[in-house]
Amino acid sequence: MQIGRLAEAVILAWGWRKRLIALFAGASGALALPPLDLWPLLVVPMTIAVWLVDGAVGPSAVRRFRAAFAAGWWWGFGFFLAGLWWLGAAFLVEADKFAWAMPLGVVALPAFLAIFPALGFAAARLIWPEGAGRIFALAAMLAISEWVRGHVLTGFPWNAYGMMLAGEIHLAQFGAVAGLYGLTLLAVAIGAAPAVLGTAKTASGRWLPPLVALGVLAGLFAYGLWRLPVGPSPVVAGVKLRLMQPNLPQDAKFSGENGAAILDGYLALSDRATSPTTPGLQAVTHLIWPESAFPFLLGRTPGALSRIAATLPPDVTLITGAARAGEMLPGEGRPPIYNAIQVVNDEGVIVASYDKVHLVPFGEYLPPFLDNLIRRVGLSEFVSVPGGFSAGTARTPLAVKGLPVAAPLICYEAVFPGDVAPRGPRAGFFLNLTNDGWFGQTSGPYQHLAQARLRSIEEGLPLVRVANTGISGVVDAYGRMVASLPLGTEGVLDSALPRAGPVTLYARLSDAVFAAMLLVFLAFSRARLP
Repeated sequence: MQIGRLAEAVILAWGWRKRLIALFAGASGALALPPLDLWPLLVVPMTIAVWLVDGAVGPSAVRRFRAAFAAGWWWGFGFFLAGLWWLGAAFLVEADKFAWAMPLGVVALPAFLAIFPALGFAAARLIWPEGAGRIFALAAMLAISEWVRGHVLTGFPWNAYGMMLAGEIHLAQFGAVAGLYGLTLLAVAIGAAPAVLGTAKTASGRWLPPLVALGVLAGLFAYGLWRLPVGPSPVVAGVKLRLMQPNLPQDAKFSGENGAAILDGYLALSDRATSPTTPGLQAVTHLIWPESAFPFLLGRTPGALSRIAATLPPDVTLITGAARAGEMLPGEGRPPIYNAIQVVNDEGVIVASYDKVHLVPFGEYLPPFLDNLIRRVGLSEFVSVPGGFSAGTARTPLAVKGLPVAAPLICYEAVFPGDVAPRGPRAGFFLNLTNDGWFGQTSGPYQHLAQARLRSIEEGLPLVRVANTGISGVVDAYGRMVASLPLGTEGVLDSALPRAGPVTLYARLSDAVFAAMLLVFLAFSRARLP
């Protein structure tokens, strides 16, 4: 078979040929991620991953471990390089300050993240069985390495392999059972199953694993068909949201001296008529603006609050992203500054706030152990806040008049599975304010939206997402897009608020189902399989 020759070529490759094969195989995985979502192509990187581990040979366990680690690193480097190239756009926003450091984001970060799949490959090689069992070994170890990547050093679970399946709405519904890492386990196993077509010695060993993988895929699709309700989701009575997407460039124009003009633009856009029956803010109950809306502290700018009060009709509430100053402690030179969501009533009074808990390393703050070193080489945080933002103390619910209790998420707080819902009574929806203007017209905003949408599926809660440059929209509790504004456009979007769905198994048990699946996979990796 032709696939047998291909498998042999990969297994026997050595030196730079093996590195190139691993690099391009990993990079092909980005095709299965947003915005392309060509999820069947996950077969390419996962199948080749099996053959790369097959070829990690040596006279001792240490040599085999090192060979698998090297193959996994090049495979992971290709995957993250192709999936995160868009981070380079952030370095060009203030090119005079940051362009020289672009390789640190575009190359150094993927090089670091590649350590995690490298460890997954190497750990799988230590228990590498013959036959179909090695598919389970690879899936288990890569899933563990992804879970670790999502938690160590505050975590960075961006583009976990489960997102390759999550782009298809029916397949994504399994997230309500086992979450992102359960989907990751299945994505690796399903994608790796065809590897036996090129290596198995018997007909059953050759065809049974791919057929089982197809059966699992069909089962996931059937479950999605069963779980997804027919027709639109019911909505919360009496709520009419208006999402304002200003499409404001994240450049020198976003400065304190332009603060008044920026606010004028927001207010004019927010009051825009969208139809003969929707004459501006008169038909709206809640107006929502994106993260980092102002180049000033809203709570310390009474003139801005007065302008907002003069524009809001009676009983209309504004929810906006804004920097917030906390109380200055004795001995400190300035008060802590928080990246916040603030709620402003029709009298211009800030009635509620939420401070971002999970800050972006290097973007919003510098890790303390690297702070001095990084500043010596001329780098700082991307945000124009001296010393960076301070982190909020706890993930708290946000109570807004006329709305169900919100689970607030600022920017990339939405990418952390199992860590998006505040403790206490269940929230009624996710409120995600973000500013993806740093990344322009690239894959980044699409990937960000896809991960936020999966949180809705996992938790059974609708999502209201407002992004400066897009993609803004409303997602129901099953991950279906109700309404949206495209990337890179200015506009307003009027929408009802979908109701929360039933509490999901994942919301009750978090990663417990994933852990149980992991144990089953490890057991199958040790079983005598054809």
